[in-house]
Amino acid sequence: MVNSVKGYEYLEHTADVMFRAYGDSPGEMLGSAALAMFNAMIDTGTVRPQRTWKVELRAESLEQLAYDWLSELLFLMDSEVVVFSEFQVDLKQDGEIWRLEGLARGEGIDRSRHPFENQVKAVTLHQFRVEGGADGWMMQAILDV
Repeated sequence: MVNSVKGYEYLEHTADVMFRAYGDSPGEMLGSAALAMFNAMIDTGTVRPQRTWKVELRAESLEQLAYDWLSELLFLMDSEVVVFSEFQVDLKQDGEIWRLEGLARGEGIDRSRHPFENQVKAVTLHQFRVEGGADGWMMQAILDV
């Protein structure tokens, strides 16, 4: 059953970080998932949305697109040395193909303002899932820290 509560929650996990993200739409769910991932690393309340990065992805399933979205944000964080605090995700389905146009807002990493509690190495496919419909959407993910 899908919980239509907006936002996210962290779940018990032995070694890594596990969370569920929620939204009234798939795009809102993906925005919540991105926020959950970055809040697992830093306090996103300290991140100023000074710059915007555009992300465009496509995949044959919403689950694959969700995985790719989080993985792309980690890649941007590492390659651009930035952190994010705001996300906007627009999705379209064209036949069998899902298309994502997303915006991630943030700034360069400042270790004095952005101390890392965890360093996420990767999003895993272990227990990764997306569920949803008219009552809301939920995504579950485990982050390798």
